[in-house]
Amino acid sequence: MKQVVIAIIVLFSLVSCNKSNDVLEKEIIKPAAKKMEFGFKYSDFNVVQDTVKKGDTFGTIIENQNIGDKKVYDIIKQVKDTFDVRTIRINKPYTLLRSKNKTNNLQVFIYQPDALTYYVVDLRDTAVVVYKKTKPITIKTRTIGGLLKGSLSETLENANVEGALVSKISRIYAWSIDFFKLKKGDRFAITFTERFINDSVYDGVDSLKAAFFEYKGKIIYAFPYAQNPSSNKIEYYDEEGKTLKNFFLKTPIKFSRISSRFSTNRFHPVQQRWKAHKGTDYAAPYGTPITTTAAGIVEQTGFTAGNGNFVKVKHNGTYSTQYLHMSRILVRRGQHVTQGQIIGRVGSTGLATGPHVCYRFWKNGVQVDALRLKLPSGEPMSGRNKEQFLKAITPLKWQLDSVANL
Repeated sequence: MKQVVIAIIVLFSLVSCNKSNDVLEKEIIKPAAKKMEFGFKYSDFNVVQDTVKKGDTFGTIIENQNIGDKKVYDIIKQVKDTFDVRTIRINKPYTLLRSKNKTNNLQVFIYQPDALTYYVVDLRDTAVVVYKKTKPITIKTRTIGGLLKGSLSETLENANVEGALVSKISRIYAWSIDFFKLKKGDRFAITFTERFINDSVYDGVDSLKAAFFEYKGKIIYAFPYAQNPSSNKIEYYDEEGKTLKNFFLKTPIKFSRISSRFSTNRFHPVQQRWKAHKGTDYAAPYGTPITTTAAGIVEQTGFTAGNGNFVKVKHNGTYSTQYLHMSRILVRRGQHVTQGQIIGRVGSTGLATGPHVCYRFWKNGVQVDALRLKLPSGEPMSGRNKEQFLKAITPLKWQLDSVANL
């Protein structure tokens, strides 16, 4: 009797374990999520995803599919007003949605010319339906900051920020910061927005909302603001509402380095003698664009044995600038130029040991050191705008200061 009882207990335990396992398996195994893309439920179709190969055309792609009674020529004729099939390019992705029955007919053709847009050619009805759509964009805000661990480019790259933000920042601070003088350990903070397609696919930097950089021991803020909302013209101002845009740019070349400074007595590397060097040399690769640091009229262009190819610009009755050793001159005498306009390219013409531009600066007819000169600033902010501006930037400034521990 005792053995029968034990046998029943063991049997009951085995049954219980099997039931327990059944429950556990049911909890673990979940039905796969039905994927939706381009407005179609993929589970309703046999899906083929591919890219355009060399020699492919819209016609050759779909004629290799079972398209029923439809003719390729007729389809192209019906879609041409919305979708120019000649614009299909190599390596661009396309998707084929085919029926799940035995015929496996092509139902829908989807072509993506870029990450944001796509064309749909719907073949399910007698009349072909074609349309172009743009994927939804989500804008997300991100703030980063701390200490520079190298150049600005390296710091942002380490933070997985698109390189385009460096260009945006350099343009905004072009009047107030020479980014080649930023040092490792300088503090910074940036608040910016990024675009995401379908809330998940990264599509790059959208805009800069606020920033500061420590430059020569001073914190320089930048906040965008439109003084005239109807014109929607954005300018950048510091935390006191002072414009960052000055009459002159800091340098005539982006991302260069100073190879020689203004001096009353410098040893000339070519002439091998001591003499005054009344300019600032910026070394840069051959062909680098040279831009005028302020708007004005081209006063002189030409060539001399010492200066090589040069351009001189008169900005007003007080200031003039000159750019020497160009490989190419891209403006003519008497031409009006705007601030930041490319007027030539870096070379080593004249007395030069390597590619650079010698930047010379005149004030009231006297050559001066541009790096030591206090230059005029841009338009100030009006009273009412300033009140609104200071209110708007308060949370932005707090966010920047917090992330950089100011």
